[in-house]
Amino acid sequence: MSTMLDGESYLGRVMIRPLSKSGDIKIYLWPMRCLKSGIGGPTFGVDVNGEEILRYDAHGPGGHWHKGGYDKLGAGGSHVEYPDDARDVKSQLSWSLTNLQEQTTQLLTEAGHGDVAASFDAELAHAASKDILAHLESEGDLRPRAIEQGLVKS
Repeated sequence: MSTMLDGESYLGRVMIRPLSKSGDIKIYLWPMRCLKSGIGGPTFGVDVNGEEILRYDAHGPGGHWHKGGYDKLGAGGSHVEYPDDARDVKSQLSWSLTNLQEQTTQLLTEAGHGDVAASFDAELAHAASKDILAHLESEGDLRPRAIEQGLVKS
């Protein structure tokens, strides 16, 4: 799972699932990640042997995603804006989960992990996508709590 950054806050229970039968590729979910800038929302990412390669920050306005190797390139070097039609949390989650299903093998290869990209399991990814949505549902809306605690702006 990705390293938690100093100055950020995390609400809700973390979820981790395999995306390969060997366990070399995993996905994690933080139901509510609160950035120092005052934005926040669900964050999930894909790790290869403990190195975070992809990260999806479905935070609504200000939401974005990372490719190319988050741990290697850093937040600024891997930052990508969501498409114009994905501006709210729900549409960003939908876009991200579709991107996970359709592009992970290619994105892992482009990030220099072609050796394990072939072990990406679409069935495990499909199950993990369902688990992410179910986990977010069971955790409930954590935004009001984050606002109340001063972790994100309203």
